[in-house]
Amino acid sequence: MDHKSDERVKEWPLMGSPFPTLFLCLSYVYIVKYAGPKFMETRKAYDLRKFLFLYNIFQVSFNGWLFYEGISRWTSKSYSIRCQPIDHSRSPEAMRVATLCWWYYICKLTEFCDTFSFVLRKKNKHISTLHVIHHGVMPMSVWFGVKFIPGGHGTFFGVLNTGVHVVMYSYYLLATFGPRFQRFLWWKRHVTSLQMFHFVVIICHSFQLLFNNSCDYPQFFVWWIGVHAIMFYLFFTEFYKEQYGRSPPLNALFEKKPRVKSQ
Repeated sequence: MDHKSDERVKEWPLMGSPFPTLFLCLSYVYIVKYAGPKFMETRKAYDLRKFLFLYNIFQVSFNGWLFYEGISRWTSKSYSIRCQPIDHSRSPEAMRVATLCWWYYICKLTEFCDTFSFVLRKKNKHISTLHVIHHGVMPMSVWFGVKFIPGGHGTFFGVLNTGVHVVMYSYYLLATFGPRFQRFLWWKRHVTSLQMFHFVVIICHSFQLLFNNSCDYPQFFVWWIGVHAIMFYLFFTEFYKEQYGRSPPLNALFEKKPRVKSQ
């Protein structure tokens, strides 16, 4: 693994081996599905409003910073939406991008707190299969990206993801203000739609490289990113149907509508 990986990140925290990250992900699943609910079984739910207020500010700021850093590059003339090779050099810009990729990986680990807060507040209905898979898989997936390809074409999905998370955590932040702010939270369904839409854009952006043999970007990671986006889109489709009782807007466009018989 070290022979094939990016030499620059080998000594960075948690980058030497996949096992610490795998242990963290498996521990997360064990805590939120078994140990946590068992611990809270005979206890009262914790009031975490102050913590969640600060936590959501932190996530909006963290994701906002990563989004700003990423979008400033992807909207510049030096980045190509069609093909962006990885710069494995130790130039200041290449190292900056690699460092941002590592911070994105750390961001995925901090998101474990989303589910931990559900456990401590005894909101077990919110701990859906989609939620656990999404949070439990992402750190491990991003670890491989940082280990082998910290930069280039694959950073596009991270930029979109952090942008969507700024919107999502802003929603959660408003929700911490209590019932008097409920009238401002009418856009929950649209946040889910935005999440699904960004997976579609990631799929298109990733798989376009299958038709561009001249792009110096490993095809393994084209499939790695694209298949993850497809998987999460399908999970979010089921979640959307369960939550709102109908198909997501993008799916509804392609579904056949029953013909109305004329009287």
